[in-house]
Amino acid sequence: MNAFRARYGAGPLHLAITAGCLALAGLAVLTIGFPALWNNDVWWQSIGLWFVGAAVVHDAILFPLYALLDRALVARLGRFVNAVRIPALGAGLSLLLFAPGIFRQGSQTYEAATGLTQEPYAMRWLLLVAAMFAASAVFYGGREAVRALRTPPVGDNRERQHAPN
Repeated sequence: MNAFRARYGAGPLHLAITAGCLALAGLAVLTIGFPALWNNDVWWQSIGLWFVGAAVVHDAILFPLYALLDRALVARLGRFVNAVRIPALGAGLSLLLFAPGIFRQGSQTYEAATGLTQEPYAMRWLLLVAAMFAASAVFYGGREAVRALRTPPVGDNRERQHAPN
């Protein structure tokens, strides 16, 4: 088992799950067919192009950028880095999830279908992000306060305080 782990870099369960994911992706492509991945009429709307483009943009541009940002945060904040990492991840994922509403894509269709506008999406997203950062500040600040109350001050010598002069 150790030889396998040394050569592969992880355990056999990781290999089995990765192979299963690749097989599922291959099955999805075979089910919908290769022609469905490319739009001959409007080439930039092709699923295959967007998939490859997203991988390239993420791996070549975005990952190095947020890796540098994370290193700067770790250097600046030390052990409090997760107080920023976690709400920032929540902000990014919720932006990705609600981007069409926030950026008002398909606003006529949305209004025709629901009778509502997409106007409140951006403000609600900003309030959600503010709440995530506030909750993080309260959680990590409260944790630090408890730690400070439990830890005696440096140089606190109880024997010397009660010793006669």
